[in-house]
Amino acid sequence: MTDTEAQDRFRSTTILSVRRDGKVALGGDGQVTFNETVLKARAVKIRRLHQDEVIVGFAGSAGDAFALLGRFSAKLESYQGNLLRSAHELVKEWRTDKMLRPLQSLLATVNLEHSLLITGNGEVLEPDDGIIGVGSGGPMAIAAARALMQETDLDAASIVKKSLEIAAGICVYTNREIQIETLP
Repeated sequence: MTDTEAQDRFRSTTILSVRRDGKVALGGDGQVTFNETVLKARAVKIRRLHQDEVIVGFAGSAGDAFALLGRFSAKLESYQGNLLRSAHELVKEWRTDKMLRPLQSLLATVNLEHSLLITGNGEVLEPDDGIIGVGSGGPMAIAAARALMQETDLDAASIVKKSLEIAAGICVYTNREIQIETLP
């Protein structure tokens, strides 16, 4: 099976992060799907790192994500919680290490100052509007979050929850078993 075939058969998750009024929320659904079968409904895809000051959500291969989370956590410790530096050091290693290069995962990472998307292509992206959405339902969740940001006074966590619920109503690879973490 090629990498493309594997990606087509194994799908999981929607991760969304929103910033509003000095707070940031990052949430994800709990569904893991293989082909047309739901394997798990309550997977936890959100983790707190570095003294609970950084929240990370992952999409893609769970095994690959855990390998990356361990390395990212070590980078955060090495650089005293500096999210930007840790992210850049992780992608540098991810792109150059022969064993890490094929890992298929995306990390959405946030702290009080930054919202970053970290990819295996060597990218560290920080969206202008502070909204990050990844995974199968990511584009739908982003659209919902942007609309809610413009049309409501909801706080960041409420926007994440409602946006993930909207995505779950559209994307068959996203469910309503939602976990949300917030800072501060």
